[in-house]
Amino acid sequence: MPTSLPEGFPEPTQAGVIEIKYYPAYRGVTYSHSGDLTQATKAAFNPLFQHISSNNIAMTTPVEARYQDASRAEVSFLYSSPQISPQQVQSDVQVLDTEAMMVVSIGIQGAYTWESYETHLQKLQSWLQQNPQYQAVDSPRRLFYNSPMTPESLKYSEVQIPIQKVS
Repeated sequence: MPTSLPEGFPEPTQAGVIEIKYYPAYRGVTYSHSGDLTQATKAAFNPLFQHISSNNIAMTTPVEARYQDASRAEVSFLYSSPQISPQQVQSDVQVLDTEAMMVVSIGIQGAYTWESYETHLQKLQSWLQQNPQYQAVDSPRRLFYNSPMTPESLKYSEVQIPIQKVS
């Protein structure tokens, strides 16, 4: 990876592997997108990049996309530390803190297509059905680790579902 992970983030899950992971609390700048979810990350890039550039905030990986429902997504550039406070925040983005979480994750190598996301999300949903000691507690998300200039076959991402143990 050409850029660093936020403080305390685990390494990416290996391609094809499903695992449980823990993430610390983190902060990032978020763009909300309504409409075609396949266009969310493209629509978010310029406002998010403008924010980190104008505030002199270093780029980290991954870029996070949270799919709230069938027509709404939140895309975030994550700060390297939850202590970073930007000097200015444009009206089309917001700075959000995310609480620590446990997720079930699957690693993916290949193009960042919507079909790949849906296929891997189904694998995680099947995993949850086979592991009833866990339940989903929030919307699925996808983590993107590579720049647009990375060849499609070398791109790396993860699909994750926030979970908790069933008591």
